[in-house]
Amino acid sequence: MRLTMKWLLWFIGIGVYVMFLGGVFYYNLFKWTFDEKLKQDVIEAVKIYAPTMRNGLLNSVDAISFEEYDIMMSLAKDERIASMLYLSRKGRVRWHKEARFMGMPWEDFRAQVPPPTDAISQAYLSKLPKVRQVKGEPFYEIAIPFSVRGEIIGIMDLLVSRAGAEVLIGSAMRKYVFGAVGVLFLLGLPLYFFFHHYVISPMDVLRESVEGVSLKNFDLRFPARSDELGELAGAVTRLMARMKVEIEGISNRDRTYKEAEQRWWRSLLNIIVPATNYVIVVDENNSILYANFELGAGMDAKNIHLLDVVDSQQQTLLRLVGQAFETPDRMVEGETVFKNQSFNVKVLHVGQTAETNRTLILFYPKQQSVGM
Repeated sequence: MRLTMKWLLWFIGIGVYVMFLGGVFYYNLFKWTFDEKLKQDVIEAVKIYAPTMRNGLLNSVDAISFEEYDIMMSLAKDERIASMLYLSRKGRVRWHKEARFMGMPWEDFRAQVPPPTDAISQAYLSKLPKVRQVKGEPFYEIAIPFSVRGEIIGIMDLLVSRAGAEVLIGSAMRKYVFGAVGVLFLLGLPLYFFFHHYVISPMDVLRESVEGVSLKNFDLRFPARSDELGELAGAVTRLMARMKVEIEGISNRDRTYKEAEQRWWRSLLNIIVPATNYVIVVDENNSILYANFELGAGMDAKNIHLLDVVDSQQQTLLRLVGQAFETPDRMVEGETVFKNQSFNVKVLHVGQTAETNRTLILFYPKQQSVGM
């Protein structure tokens, strides 16, 4: 997988992870904010009517006044309020949407319609508004007491739906997701261009520079940089320099060794081979290491192949050389024509490895017997 694809996958993965954590945080923040706003709005809406409701409770304990009735009908039109219960100081139902419950004692009403939470009792004891979440349902029960000189004279109990808050939370979360995706894109775009311009493109240039290096050209053509890629290019350049020195050293050693071997063959064969005989020594590549006669004009003594001296049509000699290769360390004898003369020929192939193979070819007149 290419580096750009890995970066893209990692960026998207980290972005989604951060968006998820942020979504959890913002969902709870929105939930708390909108729920608190819902509670406070309902409580404030009731508090606006609190003076009128207190007057009604104080003036008439048993019957609800027209003003209170108008307030109940106004609150009932609020879409957030699912149901209402209005209790008097004597613990009787002062108002309910079902007329059959009006005037019923609290104990009897509670026996028929159990309260969803303990908000009413807690509000009565604390003399403060109490809010309780209805278990397993999207409702809040809000109990608001009315008191005069520390004495409870009535309680308003409201069952408030969270549907509106859920809508607001859902809308806020959708905006958060769109905003987070937009931020991720706007952040990723410049980061990608930065990554591509300062990392990927220089790496491509470095790759092309490394591919341009060969045994004949050890120069790394890469522009100087002061960052990590520049340090990497410098390390590659130093590696190429060391390799060049080592290869030149190996070439010098091979050349020195070959020259020493040529002198050795010349000294040895000049002593044991008569001047009327011709001798050729070739290496593992059939390149001539030594010959006791002048080679053809225009031939480079460093790059002369056996076939440059021996005509490829001399099949007898080539066959003898092939037999010598097949039977190393054993002499192969035969007859051939060399330099337009008939000669006896002896071929010996010696060596244990492919790098140290040597082949000795000796041409001598037919009337002469030579041991090898």
